[in-house]
Amino acid sequence: MKTVVSALSPRQVESLRTLRQDFSQMIMQHRFVVEELLTKISILREESASTHSYNPLEHISSRVKSPRSLLEKVYRRGLPLDIETIREKITDIAGIRITCSFVADTYHVLELLTAQDDIRVVEIKDYIANPKPNGYRSLHAILEVPVFLSGGPVPVICEVQIRTIAMDFWASLEHKIHYKFDGDVPDRLVDELTEAAAASDQLDRQMERLHSEVRNGDPDVDSGEDFDEEALRILWELSRREG
Repeated sequence: MKTVVSALSPRQVESLRTLRQDFSQMIMQHRFVVEELLTKISILREESASTHSYNPLEHISSRVKSPRSLLEKVYRRGLPLDIETIREKITDIAGIRITCSFVADTYHVLELLTAQDDIRVVEIKDYIANPKPNGYRSLHAILEVPVFLSGGPVPVICEVQIRTIAMDFWASLEHKIHYKFDGDVPDRLVDELTEAAAASDQLDRQMERLHSEVRNGDPDVDSGEDFDEEALRILWELSRREG
């Protein structure tokens, strides 16, 4: 930074500082939107486990692009150094990945999340129903959520990916292979990845059938709260008093 600044005029230094501050503020807001959504997801996760005795969310991860990663993407796409343009054109500055056990869970979680009044759906891409040519499967949702700051609410976009464990394992492996070969993956491995994607899809379907059969007839409600004997006694006494 010192080397760059020393080669600039005072006016250019001030301009660079302003740009740096604007970018830092934008990235901070995207950190906040991740926290907002993680709170919402955590509530859905706990409520589902409590009221339905079943947790559809296996794993949740999140990330926010670093300043360098974001600026490299701005440069690659030829975008202007305009904060609003970058907000609009780069929708994966903030990202959350939700891993579910079964395909039906992915759609259920997406429905629960997008039904909330303060979440605006910008775009949904269903790569489960319509996989990419290489076999990639996942739900991608671009969501806009208000982040409440001292100056008022600011709408911020976050990309949410929802997939099964099998889909996530395939995507992780595919990413590692492409990284190792710098995008120039041998045809043999491409073919094997495509076959693996089909096998992953078949596994998802089979596991979901087994899951449906096992859960058939199970009770839907279990509070999960720890009512010990004394708590139950007091609850009973209160109910009698109300009666």
